[in-house]
Amino acid sequence: MNILIDICHPSHVHLFKHAIRILQANGHRVIITVKDIPSAKQLLEKEHIDYIPLGGKKRDSLTGKVLMQVEYNYLLSRIARHHKIDIGIGSSVTLAHIARLNGFSSLFFDDDDDFVEPLTVRFAHPFANVVLSPKPLEGHRKKTPTVFYQGSHELAYLHPNRFVPDSSILETIGLHAGEPYFVMRFNAFKAHHDGNVQGLSLAQKLELIKLLEPHGKVLITTERNIEPELALYQMTIPPDKIHHLLYYATLFVGDSQTMTSEAAILGTPAFRCNTLVGQLSVIEELEHRYQLAYGFKPEQFSKMTETIGQLLAMPNLKAIWQTRRASFLSDKIDVTAFLVWFIEHYPESEKIVLTQPTYPLTFR
Repeated sequence: MNILIDICHPSHVHLFKHAIRILQANGHRVIITVKDIPSAKQLLEKEHIDYIPLGGKKRDSLTGKVLMQVEYNYLLSRIARHHKIDIGIGSSVTLAHIARLNGFSSLFFDDDDDFVEPLTVRFAHPFANVVLSPKPLEGHRKKTPTVFYQGSHELAYLHPNRFVPDSSILETIGLHAGEPYFVMRFNAFKAHHDGNVQGLSLAQKLELIKLLEPHGKVLITTERNIEPELALYQMTIPPDKIHHLLYYATLFVGDSQTMTSEAAILGTPAFRCNTLVGQLSVIEELEHRYQLAYGFKPEQFSKMTETIGQLLAMPNLKAIWQTRRASFLSDKIDVTAFLVWFIEHYPESEKIVLTQPTYPLTFR
């Protein structure tokens, strides 16, 4: 098959990187396109994955995003016709549109609740042949058909079959194995689905540093320019190494959904503070069913710092979280193995999962 995968966020590189290699090894021709996202391009290059850049500059305004979308549709449509694409894979509105226009199937991978992404629900889901989503979203998705599986996007690259932690990364940032340290991540909240989402204020970030610093080194990663007051704590680490850093961290704190999920799945206590807390099905499962993460709204900040203090006083904190992680993993699947099977056997694979909802569990 000729398969097209459109990357529109750095996390999508992680989501599809293992599947890309397996599909190529199985004899499929996989065409990768990527929008003008420097961090996504850097990750693709680190993974030695060839790609076609779509160009265009990222715009934050809604009008700018609409104009940019028209441009992307045109460019991707030309590429799809040139390479005679049979099936499109991704979490891209662009791909869903041009697949319908050019007569090939598209599989849309989506792990967000409908209410937080109204534009995606309106302008992407109806054009996709099928949406694939984690099981916690069952009952929270209008799109029919939606295929639900017992996993998450993060398990496509953080499942033990795909990820082996490497402690040597610690030396590159001046740390030693077993030394306590904390990772913090702050979002820009510029995506269309972020709307009026609010995260941590500068004052709250500084208070968190004051709380954590006596217990270990504080390392900050951020999407855009960091506030001058935080520059001392900003870390420089290749983006493809960040998951190794999260695995060995004592604790993660931030306002990022994705990195909170990643830390939790790796067995690192994860704290998230933003106005979406209590509303996102996938991460709510991590918090309330598996007790791997904590979520607090900005007005609950003092409660969050109190809870962090309680965890810092626990001598066996990481061991407890690794036990909880094992429980989580026992219920979930190797998402990459499932995705490859679903792609290679589509459309029959869709019929199988819709009639046998537990079938994805064969990909543990």
